[in-house]
Amino acid sequence: METKLFDIKPLKAKNIQLCKEDQIDYKILNRGVSAVTDSELIALLIGEQVPELSRKILNVCSNNLNELGKYTYHDLKRMGLTHMKIMNIIATLEIGRRRKLAEPLDKPQIKCSKDVFDIMSPRISDLEYEEFWVLFLNRSNKVMDALKVSQGGVSGTVTDVRIIMKHAINRLASGLIISHNHPSGNLNPSESDTKITQKIKEAGNLMDIQLLDHIIISNKDYYSFADNGLL
Repeated sequence: METKLFDIKPLKAKNIQLCKEDQIDYKILNRGVSAVTDSELIALLIGEQVPELSRKILNVCSNNLNELGKYTYHDLKRMGLTHMKIMNIIATLEIGRRRKLAEPLDKPQIKCSKDVFDIMSPRISDLEYEEFWVLFLNRSNKVMDALKVSQGGVSGTVTDVRIIMKHAINRLASGLIISHNHPSGNLNPSESDTKITQKIKEAGNLMDIQLLDHIIISNKDYYSFADNGLL
């Protein structure tokens, strides 16, 4: 494409001291990525502390990222950018394009205890030691994430309720399903199984995060706390 004449030159390094709140990475970590401007995002790509050159780049393309995506390597080179800075911009814009084309992953929806068994059985049914897992669900009971929170021996594992709640809050989960395996093949819940279930349920109630089920898995079968009226 034919490009405009640019009045952009590489900026010389400056001894610029920014307060912490004005640093771009600080804004992203503490306010979210939507709090930073397009020029600040480009500044991160090209290693600027202050988005001066990135603002000039955007001005050339009418402050439109879609237009910036049409510029070639040589167009960007004429703006005074180094080879690696150009590569960073091109690669990032291409990732954005491919993201739009990619099909979103279909998250499984939990409708019954068998759905949990189908998800967790391949992970833990054949293990010779116990593992404790949590499924984090959204309001539609679709699985947002699955996380192993502890691993133990052949007869038990220690689970920290605070860790489970921390991960649930970080994921903004609306519901939880906990699951662990019994290597012995005995599906009857132990006293400790019942106690940890109650603790997690009570902690979830305080934070409006519902514990939907606790599934104990053996080699070929499972036990559901919800199906047996224990939740």
